[in-house]
Amino acid sequence: MSVKGFLSAAVAADLRYHGRPDLGLILAEAPCSWAGLFTQSVCRAAPVIWSRDRAAAGLGRAFLANSGQANAQTGAEGELNCRRSAELVGGAAGCAPEEVMLASTGVIGPQLNMKALAPAVPRLVAALGPDRLDDFARAILTTDTRPKTAGESFDLGGRRVTVWGCAKGSGMIAPHLATMLGFLLTDARLEPGLLRAILAEGAELSFNRVTVDGDTSTNDSLMIMASGASGAPEIRSGEALEKFRLAAFTVMKSLARQIARDGEGATKLVTVRLRGAASEEEAKKAARTVAESPLVKTAFFGQDANWGRICMALGRSGAVFDPYAVDIDLDQVPWIRNGLDNGREEAATAVMKKPEYVLDINLNAGPHGCEMLTCDYSHDYISINGSYRS
Repeated sequence: MSVKGFLSAAVAADLRYHGRPDLGLILAEAPCSWAGLFTQSVCRAAPVIWSRDRAAAGLGRAFLANSGQANAQTGAEGELNCRRSAELVGGAAGCAPEEVMLASTGVIGPQLNMKALAPAVPRLVAALGPDRLDDFARAILTTDTRPKTAGESFDLGGRRVTVWGCAKGSGMIAPHLATMLGFLLTDARLEPGLLRAILAEGAELSFNRVTVDGDTSTNDSLMIMASGASGAPEIRSGEALEKFRLAAFTVMKSLARQIARDGEGATKLVTVRLRGAASEEEAKKAARTVAESPLVKTAFFGQDANWGRICMALGRSGAVFDPYAVDIDLDQVPWIRNGLDNGREEAATAVMKKPEYVLDINLNAGPHGCEMLTCDYSHDYISINGSYRS
């Protein structure tokens, strides 16, 4: 897919990996609206510090992303390397360094390999084209097993408007943006403040509803650029805004689902649907506690219909409810009723053998709910993370 007003490319810079794309660039053909959301970790990576400041300006030209090296906990040298990276892109692409947002993912601690990055940037700019977004999506992967992309289009004022996105994320995934890099592009025209508001609202409904292992990163970044190159009227309110919101949210939800499905070592994708909480905050706490519980997640992997683990997680979540009012379903199987075994273990076990299913929990304590996407813990999760640097 291509998005009007943008060029993209990827190259193998050999920053850490060898012989695979690990440096990607998306360049707007003219300055355009942009926005970003970034990790809430106190240990913010150098590219997060750089990009958060650039995003605040509201206008820019480029996203430069690398995999393999996080450029996190790298001190003053790491921040200097960010400026040097942006200057390299600016010099080769004809834009100001301040018009470049940066994103990195990989091992925390080592300095960015500038000896490899510097000669790669001119090659990257020379390779730019309108139909190379998939190459960019592959260049940001680390332990991911596949690229994650999504796109939506709609008609506005007689013109076709497109929203496209890509993301990476497989481990170190939890709410508060999830641990990921995400990039969205649109050829719609929106002012920066509205663009950021939509990005934040969509992230809350998508990336902040994913958990793989409960950890968040130093590098979480979600960025968007709007070129306006579709020629459609500027989106401000009304039906046009609703169309754009629907398209953007659909793209973000698809990417979030792909992240959960590709959790490190995952064999199951599980939607935890929490209903009947006394407040929205309690619904989020209960859903997240169940979705992140190591004991619940290992039961998912073992296909063990051990509903006591779910009750355990609910009980420590901070939500207030009557434990003997709780109902739990697996897909359409009425598993637990009034906090007691409903005699459906065989049917529940059959559901747990499926690669995807819904764990539906009703606390029967109020009108509020929340959904979380999660996956199981398999032996491979330990293997992947036990030797991540090797």
